[in-house]
Amino acid sequence: MTLINPNQVATALQSRPSARVTSALCSTEQTPLLPSGNTCPRGHPLSSVKKTFGNIIIAIVGAGVLGLPYTLKQSGWLAGLLTLTIVAFACFYTMMLLIQCKRKLENDEVDWVETYSDLGLLTYGKAGQFAVDLMIVLTQGGFCVGYLIFIGENLATVFSPSDQVDSNSTIGNQMVDLSGATRVNGEFYSMDGIISSVGTAWAGWSGKSVYIWIIFFLQLVLASIRSLTRLAPFSIFADVANFSAMAFVMSKDVVAVGERGIGNVTAFTGLPSLPFVIGVAIYAFEGFGLVLPLESNMRDRSKFGPTLAWAMACIAFVYTTFALLGYLAFGDMTRDIVTLNLGDTWATAVVKVALCIGLCFTFPVMMHPVHEVCERRIVGSNSYVVRALTTVVAAWLAVSVPRFGDFLSLVGNSVCCILSFVMPAVIHLHVFSDDIGSFQYTIDCLLIVFGMFFGVWGTITSIQNLAQ
Repeated sequence: MTLINPNQVATALQSRPSARVTSALCSTEQTPLLPSGNTCPRGHPLSSVKKTFGNIIIAIVGAGVLGLPYTLKQSGWLAGLLTLTIVAFACFYTMMLLIQCKRKLENDEVDWVETYSDLGLLTYGKAGQFAVDLMIVLTQGGFCVGYLIFIGENLATVFSPSDQVDSNSTIGNQMVDLSGATRVNGEFYSMDGIISSVGTAWAGWSGKSVYIWIIFFLQLVLASIRSLTRLAPFSIFADVANFSAMAFVMSKDVVAVGERGIGNVTAFTGLPSLPFVIGVAIYAFEGFGLVLPLESNMRDRSKFGPTLAWAMACIAFVYTTFALLGYLAFGDMTRDIVTLNLGDTWATAVVKVALCIGLCFTFPVMMHPVHEVCERRIVGSNSYVVRALTTVVAAWLAVSVPRFGDFLSLVGNSVCCILSFVMPAVIHLHVFSDDIGSFQYTIDCLLIVFGMFFGVWGTITSIQNLAQ
């Protein structure tokens, strides 16, 4: 089964003007997202059900899955599993709302609807397009910041010493904590520990921050590459690395449960934990930028709904299984990135490094819509300066955020919640304003209330957690 690269497609489609998107897709050698006879050359092959199913899976499943066991620790295994299942169903429902709106507009002889931004423009004008663009930029930017946090924390555990001593040394006029440095042969401090500790005293850096800034310079170089096709092989490697890591982690979880038994687990930790788990769940299932183009690319569009339903059901099963196994294996010792629980074996180190390399080269692909929108709205043309500045902001945020799991919840509640629930319902109410039933009207209103309520509550809770 030959799959298109969803990361490439997502970044090409989410924020560009339609004509530029079409040109980019038509130049790709793999299956396009636009059906023949519209903009791409006639006779270009469309996606089968299997290809569409595979693309949905790859587009949604990402590094955020590695934070799901920690989510169950925060909420309790029963509350977490129920929330993941409910959010999966709700996301499927709102994705289908977007599809219904797209088909309704096309039936009304509106020009081809290619992107989420197009729906915003056609329903609420430039203000609607701006709102969708803003949410997509914040979502994609949030994903990229999460990538950098993940990379920094995992590389720090691989290349920084794990044994620590309590010692201080004075450099200049500041006291430098060398607790992050490890004695070599009982006498000398390791170089990476010293660098990390000096950074903590002088620049507020932690161990992860050193690696984030090292990666930052590579990202500045990659930001100059405007061709998504050139970055596609690295993105595919990241997808393979993610699925391989999940399989490896689950095998380790099973071994840990078999050797030590089930850890100290809780079924439900209380209502205050709900915003956190809802935010992470929404983050994990976010893939709304791909829904419209994937539906457009299907050979038989009438089968998109069932295909999406099966894909979301499979993803929900994988997520809940992965999260439950990780939590059962490590209990209240579960870390915010579950790979940090796996010890210091060479196999674990290889998995961590492979994931970090994959995400490192996925970062510029996922930042592409951020660059595109900022360039288009700030300077109106291509600008490396704008790209560099957005990369600096992402790196600075990654250094500033203390915990991966809390950041996932913040992004999920603040922007993904609006993009996934509020906007689809608002657009649906507008498109079907003339013939919407009372039941559907009530459901749309409930989605808006749910999205706004948990968005505000979850955002406040996540910010408080990050500030602790």
